[in-house]
Amino acid sequence: MALTDRSAHILLLAGTFEARNLAKELPKAFPACRITASFAGAVKDLPDLGVPTRTGGFGGTEGLVRFCRDEGVTLIIDATHPFAAQMSRQAAEVTEAVGISILRLDRPAWEPVAADTWIRVPLFDLAVQALPEGASAFLAVGRKEIGRFTSRSDLRAVVRMIEPPEHDLPRQWDLILARPPRTAAEEIALFREKDISHVVTKNSGGKRAFAKIEAARQLGLQVIMIDRPELPACRTADSVEAVLEQVSQMLGR
Repeated sequence: MALTDRSAHILLLAGTFEARNLAKELPKAFPACRITASFAGAVKDLPDLGVPTRTGGFGGTEGLVRFCRDEGVTLIIDATHPFAAQMSRQAAEVTEAVGISILRLDRPAWEPVAADTWIRVPLFDLAVQALPEGASAFLAVGRKEIGRFTSRSDLRAVVRMIEPPEHDLPRQWDLILARPPRTAAEEIALFREKDISHVVTKNSGGKRAFAKIEAARQLGLQVIMIDRPELPACRTADSVEAVLEQVSQMLGR
């Protein structure tokens, strides 16, 4: 489907810091376009992004197809988390079914340097197995996946997430409800206070959550890095600026 500024309805699948920036920048760059930002599930403290915003799921692939047809969506920008594989797959299926365009923001993955000690694993369950007995682990795996680790009652663990977990945690674990700090110095202080020996994290990429990687590097801690899931092939951009540039090209500017 050919896109023009006045005919375009951009559905922004949000859920990342970059998505929130896109929600602010897209109307500035393309004022004639209709833009809708969508957040999966309930979002705590959602700021005013300046564009129409919806929360909650679409009701699976069929629901998203119906929304795109009913609302005249012409372009989906998938700016969900790199581990939100189900949503990315649904978006790709929908664009093919409806015959509309898709652009995914793929922020670069983290890569180890010489000072790092990483164990790379493709699955969460392998990350659970990779932790040695009695480890003192910092678990940055998200509220939906933390239940995979609770069988390891031998661990001392610190768990940080924004919303409370769905699963009960072992009594000796510490739960921190907060967003990641911006600086490695804050993470270093936490890791020293809790005597952390291992860091377990998803390879989310980006700058906002990198402090724990830098802290582990400076302290010489072992990092168990969970690789990203494979996502459908589609047009991609690696930054907010690159997304805006590609949308401009798609609109024939």
